[in-house]
Amino acid sequence: MIKCQFAPPPHKPSPVACLVLPVFKGKTLSQGAQQWDADNNKALSTAIAATRFSGRTGECLITSTGSQPHFVFALGFDDKAHLSIESIHDAMKPLLARITPLGLTRIAIDLSDAAFSEELALACAEAMALLTYRFDTYKGKKADEPPPPPMQDVCFITPHADTATRFWQKHSGVMDGVFVTRNLVNEPPNQLYPKSFSERIKQLEKLGVEVTLHDQNALKKMGMHAMLGVAQGSAYPPYMAVMHWKGGAPTSSKPSTKPIAFIGKGVTFDTGGVSLKPAGGMWEMKSDMGGAGVVTGLMHALAARKTPAHVVGIVGLVENAISGTAQRPSDIVVAKSGTSIEVLNTDAEGRLVLADVLWYAQETYKPQCIIDLATLTGAMVIALGHEYAGFFSNNDALANQLYQSGQNTNEKVWRLPLHKAYDKMLDSKFADVQNITNQRSAGSITAAQFLQRFIKKDVPWAHLDIAGVTYHEKPLALTPYGATGFGVRLLDRLVRDHYES
Repeated sequence: MIKCQFAPPPHKPSPVACLVLPVFKGKTLSQGAQQWDADNNKALSTAIAATRFSGRTGECLITSTGSQPHFVFALGFDDKAHLSIESIHDAMKPLLARITPLGLTRIAIDLSDAAFSEELALACAEAMALLTYRFDTYKGKKADEPPPPPMQDVCFITPHADTATRFWQKHSGVMDGVFVTRNLVNEPPNQLYPKSFSERIKQLEKLGVEVTLHDQNALKKMGMHAMLGVAQGSAYPPYMAVMHWKGGAPTSSKPSTKPIAFIGKGVTFDTGGVSLKPAGGMWEMKSDMGGAGVVTGLMHALAARKTPAHVVGIVGLVENAISGTAQRPSDIVVAKSGTSIEVLNTDAEGRLVLADVLWYAQETYKPQCIIDLATLTGAMVIALGHEYAGFFSNNDALANQLYQSGQNTNEKVWRLPLHKAYDKMLDSKFADVQNITNQRSAGSITAAQFLQRFIKKDVPWAHLDIAGVTYHEKPLALTPYGATGFGVRLLDRLVRDHYES
């Protein structure tokens, strides 16, 4: 990850190859841009006047100075009065796209204008850090086509330098957590399967996280037959990994502190089982462990910044494969809760894994609230596309906290309804519940209703369906091709704002 530094104005970073100066809508120069322009014979305003550059968000104009810095970039931020984290993120990507081919490894961005609050300055740093991520572990290096050198160092000139520096020293660990999630989701399934995923999770012990791994025999003893049923067709045995961070655990002065629990679906590859998926796009099913990837990255982030919060993360790790031993449509399994489940579709497997892990988390840790994440339904992609994650909750206060955390991080979430009328659609003739409905409608809602049957009364709970925001075939605002890491920053902000002691 790049090194981000913050310096107060009138800092003149040296040596840097490039200085970035904000320009707003209507070709209005920022305060820093005005000062540089005055010191350099109106070079910037003259260049802007001679072009069609207007200050639209992300619009770039490059001028060569003939001295240090060698290049000055005018970067558009559109309406000065309505700067937001989202507009900051939208501006950084085209900037990096212009800088990278030039091989510029050290740059400075002047954010000394009063329009750039501390929060917006940090959003710039966050965007630059996230945009420099690459997953090229398995790509060969071509001697005749060397890639441009990666960005190494960015200096942000801001009057909030002192407080931004202190915040970033901890927040850079959150960026590392996003990268942990992205790396896990991008790994091919022949490299990332339940056991190897568990071994990756064990590395969190270096940060002070207590990690406990439960293998197939332990899961059998616990009665987690819904999860075991999903795994029975695979050559890779299942695991459940528990990550426990006791930053705000009970003490003599706080004897009743309960943890907040994060639960992740970890299907390391999903063929659909006997209810086989179509071949087109099946390669994306390596990302069906995205919920578990987010929980792992989140636990890394929280431990790296040493959050004073009591947190437990639990992930169910399985592969949903097809074989002679695979689960069949019409099989009935009994979950850890004692609830019998008729499996009508083996491709609705994530909810079976979560049913057992959710119950285990509540019985074992008695959490103050519980949040699960899963790439659960294609119906959520149809409903919300790739901009928002859908979520469901039985608690308005928790729902409002999640929504606001999404707004504050630009990882947006949208609440959908739960209602007993949908719940009836899951009634089975032969078991307590069936894992899908007999209708095509309300697929995401009925999946959430299924999960709610495994939430104990009076336990605040939220379910995030991240199917549309976990993995993308094309780059997004802060994400290159592939895994996004969506959810790590959102939930870190939730913990920071509401659950730290």
